[in-house]
Amino acid sequence: MASDIEIARAAKMRPISEIGEKLGIPQDALENYGSTKAKVRADFIASLDGRPDGKLVLVTAINPTPAGEGKTTTTVGLGDGLNRIGKKAAICLREPSLGPCFGMKGGAAGGGHAQVVPMEDINLHFTGDFHAITSAHNLLSALIDNHIYWGNALGIDQRRITWRRVMDMNDRALRQIVTSLGGVANGFPAEAGFDITVASEIMAILCLSHDLADLQRRLGDIIIGYRRDRTAITARDLEADGAMTVLLKEAMQPNLVQTLENNPAFIHGGPFANIAHGCNSVIATRTALKLADYVVTEAGFGADLGAEKFFDIKCRKAGLQPSAAVIVATVRALKMNGGVAREDLKAENVAALKKGCANLGRHIDNVKQFGVPVVVAINHFTGDTEAEIAAVKEYAATHGVEAVLCTHWADGSAGTEALARKVVQLAESGAAQFAPLYGDDMPLFEKIQTICRRIYRADDAAADKSIRDQLKKWSADGFGHLPICMAKTQYSFSTDPNLRGAPTGHIVPIREVRLSAGAGFIVVICGEIMTMPGLPKIPSANQIRLDERGQIEGLF
Repeated sequence: MASDIEIARAAKMRPISEIGEKLGIPQDALENYGSTKAKVRADFIASLDGRPDGKLVLVTAINPTPAGEGKTTTTVGLGDGLNRIGKKAAICLREPSLGPCFGMKGGAAGGGHAQVVPMEDINLHFTGDFHAITSAHNLLSALIDNHIYWGNALGIDQRRITWRRVMDMNDRALRQIVTSLGGVANGFPAEAGFDITVASEIMAILCLSHDLADLQRRLGDIIIGYRRDRTAITARDLEADGAMTVLLKEAMQPNLVQTLENNPAFIHGGPFANIAHGCNSVIATRTALKLADYVVTEAGFGADLGAEKFFDIKCRKAGLQPSAAVIVATVRALKMNGGVAREDLKAENVAALKKGCANLGRHIDNVKQFGVPVVVAINHFTGDTEAEIAAVKEYAATHGVEAVLCTHWADGSAGTEALARKVVQLAESGAAQFAPLYGDDMPLFEKIQTICRRIYRADDAAADKSIRDQLKKWSADGFGHLPICMAKTQYSFSTDPNLRGAPTGHIVPIREVRLSAGAGFIVVICGEIMTMPGLPKIPSANQIRLDERGQIEGLF
């Protein structure tokens, strides 16, 4: 079969104005970026207020493995499947980051016959949103250093600056750096560092803001550091919020593209789920809900990270009410969770599969805790056997849910008709009784413990007295109502990436906590997770090049 990029390149894309027409978006409400992608204008979005919302469906997954799960592919396939059975459906995805694209993971535009296109554009610079976010973030960094250079009227304690720089690339050498070396003209030397752009608080702010006014307010609320008396200094104190908003004005507008089957897809924002909140923008999701009867969105990595943050952060902040959830699993990944080595996955192994299904069961139970009805999507691989597929279906049934075999990678929307009909059944049943895992008034450390105990099934969270004291200080300063954004390995319910399946009895070590006052959550950094990833020994970048016709090779 043709590769993903060959399938994408052969796609018969329609003009983006025709895709907009499917949702009732007039041509003058689109700002075109070429003929196949566009931004939706803010004034048109504002005109949608008062319209009823469609049904919101979350696609999540088991913990990721090297065998692959296909969450984005399933999201696209389900959106196409819903349109195939006569529903007016739209897809909402995150924008891919250049870091994993050139690192180990590759792109994030789906695969096979369930992709969003133009694939190369989406996976690379797209409409420039990430560059705008990077620029706005680093403008604030420059303004901080410049303020100190010119006399430091705000009394910033250079030892207590919490704002780091960002870039959209994996580069371990920049995790911890020293700035302003080279003499008096370059300022005062200080320890600093870089995070990846998708971990930037500005990325989170853009994805959680309702409009430009809300964006500027949140940007102004960013705490960049503290004075010697420990009082906070904000971006508003530096008069940075206005210029940052200007840089983000176009980036705030959602991007409209299409699937291979010419169905509408919004791709906007891109926070990682292992170090950020892992969901596409609120403004894209809310816009889609006003325009479509069904909106299919995804949350990053497994349900322990992406889905938990979707429910506890995005839905809480935006007032969203999800109607159903889909948990994606593959026979291959479940066998890996059952102890099968990657090189042995082609052989049938029902016993290992059944053992690995414990990971799936944990995710099913976790999503049910939020009051959202669940269906399992078995993303089919050609090597899957009938006995293995039957075992997954039987296991799901023991948890009170149906598992549906999906062949969208090979068959497009024809391979997700059954899943689409099941999703409609769940969404129309009225069974959803959504509620976040914890209340706003619960103390911050208890919120962390609640996630660790109820989602990760840990015995407890371990934090030094300094971290607990910091959480108490933030509560006293008026931030105790904020939700928690856990930064943790995506590969396990624990903080040990090698501990697969459904471990219990472990402890979650808290290494650091960060206040994201503009975004409106507390970031809790656990175990060895890094907010600036590194490249693998053989990065994907080594295989990416232009061929003799000027076409991209190696991008997936």
